[in-house]
Amino acid sequence: MDTEAVRSFVRAAELGQFQHAADELGVTQQAVSKRIAALERELEVRLFTRTARGVELTLDGQAFLPHARSIVAGVERAITAIRPNSRALRIDVLGFRSGQAIVLHDYWRSHPETDLDVVTLKASDPHVAVAAIRAGDIDASFRTVTDPATLPSDVEMIHVLDFPLELLVGPGHPLASARTLTPTRLRRHRIWVPGIAPRSEWAEFYDQLATAFDLRIDGAGPNFGVEALLDTLAESADVATLVGSRDRLVWPTSYDLRRIPVVNPTIAYPQSLIFPRTNPHPGLRAIIDYFRSLATLPETAWLPSWATSRRNNAAPLGNAAP
Repeated sequence: MDTEAVRSFVRAAELGQFQHAADELGVTQQAVSKRIAALERELEVRLFTRTARGVELTLDGQAFLPHARSIVAGVERAITAIRPNSRALRIDVLGFRSGQAIVLHDYWRSHPETDLDVVTLKASDPHVAVAAIRAGDIDASFRTVTDPATLPSDVEMIHVLDFPLELLVGPGHPLASARTLTPTRLRRHRIWVPGIAPRSEWAEFYDQLATAFDLRIDGAGPNFGVEALLDTLAESADVATLVGSRDRLVWPTSYDLRRIPVVNPTIAYPQSLIFPRTNPHPGLRAIIDYFRSLATLPETAWLPSWATSRRNNAAPLGNAAP
């Protein structure tokens, strides 16, 4: 089996477009298409279906993906075994538009000599990322296990940053003209977060947030992606959503969407980094320091229960730190 074809499949699956995979792999889109076509012939199944926005995995593709990742990781570990100085720092983020990825990109722009490989595991359960760390598939993950007691003893999780949340609404929404909003002003308004995944950190975050401020958070409906959500917000006079202050969102000018900070208290989403307790990648230290150097939250801030104590005790990295 052609390992470069498998690598192309994995990157296309993670990025959702052959062109983006080609850009990251340093080849043409035609080369990626040919590699995946050859792989499909060898496996005698279709791995992707084309959509208006790119490509999506078939059921066979979804079944093959975890095994393909293992193949790619195995090849990379084999190369690392004979060239130990060539291993890139591989970090998992929740999404390439997430605040995690934006801050990480800012760090890399300031330190372009860093050999960095940014991936997203497309898994809602943070324990999937923990398993990938223990297997050596990734070096670290910007995920949070909300019950630290369930973390294996060979894995460390530390708090690195908090992202304030903003309300995102269309021009026809009753709150669209506000410069800032308090959580109490969000009551009775529908806050739509489609496709909240069970066992995810954000499911627990929104449960606690709704309870704390008596908010109407609606997780109903399938998640068709951020573009579909933006389409709905632009057309709606009663639907809003919450986004991180550093999330990168782009929409047509005609949508006239508004990002409104939530204050008094600021609602904050905590960011954690998970990595091996022993022998972590040496490149992690500088990234952790960079995240922690960024602006802190105001005193009047709300955080979920699992983050409050960690925030107060986040300064020391301990013996497990890189």
